[in-house]
Amino acid sequence: MTKGLKYSLGMTLLIVALFVVNLLVGSVKIPASEVLRILLLGEEGSKASWSFILWESRLPQAITALLCGGALSVCGLMLQTAFNNPLAGPSILGINSGANLGVALVMLLFGGTLTTGSFTLSGFFSILAGAFVGSMLIMAIILFLSTLLKSNLMLLIAGIMIGYITSSAISLLNFFATAEGVQSYMVWGLGNFSGVSLQQLPVFAIITLVGVVGALLLIKPLNALLLGERYAENLGINTHRVRNALLLVTGLLTAITTAFCGPISFIGLAVPHIARMLLGMANHRSLLPFTILCGSAVALLCNLICVLPGEGGIIPLNAVTPFIGAPVIIYVLLSARNNRIS
Repeated sequence: MTKGLKYSLGMTLLIVALFVVNLLVGSVKIPASEVLRILLLGEEGSKASWSFILWESRLPQAITALLCGGALSVCGLMLQTAFNNPLAGPSILGINSGANLGVALVMLLFGGTLTTGSFTLSGFFSILAGAFVGSMLIMAIILFLSTLLKSNLMLLIAGIMIGYITSSAISLLNFFATAEGVQSYMVWGLGNFSGVSLQQLPVFAIITLVGVVGALLLIKPLNALLLGERYAENLGINTHRVRNALLLVTGLLTAITTAFCGPISFIGLAVPHIARMLLGMANHRSLLPFTILCGSAVALLCNLICVLPGEGGIIPLNAVTPFIGAPVIIYVLLSARNNRIS
C-alpha cells in the first residue's frame, strides 16, 4: 500500500469520525441513540424538535462543510500550482470579492430585494443570486483578461487589482447604507455552513461535485506545470487552455461556495500546505485527492468548534478558520525563508 493511499484512508476515517460528531454536538443536546434512530432508521424522535434539528440543520450543515472544505481546498491547490505562488488562494483572483460586491449591492443598495418586472427575489434567495452573479461576472472578466495577458504573474496582479476595486465599491456602499443593512452584510461576511437547507442541498452538491470532478481531470497538466510552462508545452500541453479550464473550475467552485456559505477565509489558502506537509510529495495524482479530503476534515473541524459553546451560541466561522490557517501560512513563509538562507 502506497503512502498516499495510507494517508487517504486515515483521513477518510477522520472525516467519518468528525461527521458523526457534528451530528451529535450542537446547541441542543440529543442522545446518540436518538440521532441513530432518526437518521438511520428514519423514525420520529422522542421529541419532534429533535427530528427537525437533525434533518433540517445538523445533517445539511455537516454535508455542506464536507463539500465546501474540499472545494475551496482544491481551488487553492490548483491556483498555487498554476501561478507558482504559495500564497495563491480562491480569493486572490477577486472572485470572492465579486460575490461580496454582489451581496453588498443586494443588501445595501436594493434593501435585500431584487425586482425585475413581475419577478421578485427577497431574503436568502436574493443574497444567493447576488453572490453567484457577482462571482461569475468577475470570473468572466478574469477569463477575458487571460486572453490578453500571457503571463501568469500579470493575471495574478490583475486579479488582486480587481479585488481592490470591488473592496472600494463595497466601502462606498457601506458608507451610504443604513445601519440595518450594514449589520446584515457584516453577519453574512462572517461565513457559515448553515446556509444550505435540505431542499437546496442536492443543487449545491451536484454543482460542487461537477467542479471537483473537473479539478480531478486537470491532474495531468497540473503535474506538468510543476516543472514550468515551457516543459509543459514541450509535452504538448496547451498551457493557455489549461489555465482557462482551471480558472473556470475555480470560479465555479468559489462562486457556489461563497454564494451559499459566505466568504470563508484561510481554508483554500492553508489546507493545500497542510496536505503537502502530511503527504511529503508534490505529485497531484496523490496530492489533489488528499487535499480534498484534508479540506473536508478541516471544514468539519471548524464547524464543530463553532457549535461547541452549545447554548451559549454559535461562534462565527471566520473567527475560527484563521486560528487554523494563519499558523500554517506563517510556518510556510518561515520555511521558505530558511530554505533561501541555507
